[in-house]
Amino acid sequence: MARETKKALMQRAGKILQALRDEYGPPHTALRHRDPWQLLVATILSAQCTDVRVNEVTPALFDKYPTIADFAEADPGELEQIVRPTGFFHNKAKAIRVSAQQIVADFDGKVPETMDELTSLRGVARKTASVVLQAAIKPEGPHDGVVVDTHVQRLARRMGLVPSTWKNADKIERRLMEIYSRDDWDLSFTFIEHGRAVCDARKPLCDECVVYGLCPRRGV
Repeated sequence: MARETKKALMQRAGKILQALRDEYGPPHTALRHRDPWQLLVATILSAQCTDVRVNEVTPALFDKYPTIADFAEADPGELEQIVRPTGFFHNKAKAIRVSAQQIVADFDGKVPETMDELTSLRGVARKTASVVLQAAIKPEGPHDGVVVDTHVQRLARRMGLVPSTWKNADKIERRLMEIYSRDDWDLSFTFIEHGRAVCDARKPLCDECVVYGLCPRRGV
């Protein structure tokens, strides 16, 4: 098979994203939230945990601590017990409490709205910041990056958007930012939906895939 040129790759990538958006609708996160702070908390909790489990935990969490200031003043033990079902509860509770304290002290109690400011918070890496920016702060863009979780990594490799040997999330993010326009950098939410519904890690449902004809590694 002839090597795909970058122009051809970009064209195919665009067709893939359009087909998936036609299938799943506008990009959105499965994490339930009412504002940027709630999404920030939910995203921290989602590390090594399913969105379903996070959505089971957060209603009681936000009832107990309605404001950022309430989280900042939370008793560490009580907070840990509420978030315990999401796993790694000690580190997650500490990250949430300390980030709330930082927001109160450094940002007048309001979730900051830039990548640099968000990533200055405890427990907030680039991926978490991108989720909050794209889904809760400025969904219309301009976007500052691509969220690269395990689903996005898998689909990018499987669909030939990046080499199959690539494992580094930062490297995959840079490639996706090269082949997609900035307006489409919120593609991750759509990829994640497809990864959960059809392009499963163990057994992809290729017969049900709307981008089957655009995928060079069907079923691999």
